[in-house]
Amino acid sequence: MSEAPEMTEVQEDDALFARIANGDETAFAAFYDRHETLLYSIAHRIVGTDAEAEDVLQEAAVLIWERAPTYNRSLGKPLSWAITIVRNKAIDRFRSGKRRAEVFAEMPDEPVAEAGQVMAPDPRAFAGEDATFVRRALATLGREQRQAIEMAFFGGLTQNEIAEQLGQPLGTIKARIRRGMIQLRDALEGAL
Repeated sequence: MSEAPEMTEVQEDDALFARIANGDETAFAAFYDRHETLLYSIAHRIVGTDAEAEDVLQEAAVLIWERAPTYNRSLGKPLSWAITIVRNKAIDRFRSGKRRAEVFAEMPDEPVAEAGQVMAPDPRAFAGEDATFVRRALATLGREQRQAIEMAFFGGLTQNEIAEQLGQPLGTIKARIRRGMIQLRDALEGAL
């Protein structure tokens, strides 16, 4: 009796991705566990901090899971595809942080909100007809979603900082912000 030839890592990844595309969470966990260190190191090299790299990796993992059914083997190996997603997410995060730092560097010195307190936005930011639509849309959100979004966008806090201040898991904060932003988008669609 002859033994079956051993699969290469690429062949194993291909087999896992076929299962992932069909919604197999166990296959996704196996793929993630196999490549987590590499993907994390790529994110960390770009964003420069552990917390940011963890955020990038989590966002990329969700995207990989969601887009797995659209993966096309002829365009590259599963790992190469995953690396591209992580790299793009990390670059987006880095650029976003750089822009935020530039904006805050140009801001005049004003009192900073204490832990758990959300600073009110500058009233000039909410003047005019567009602002009325935004205020109305924000008012439709649940208290927890609105709080997380206000802390992120008006308070300038990262998702990690929000989770820390509210004593909530990071994934919970990310989900609140994401669901809230989807609701805002839907509420504002066509209004602005």
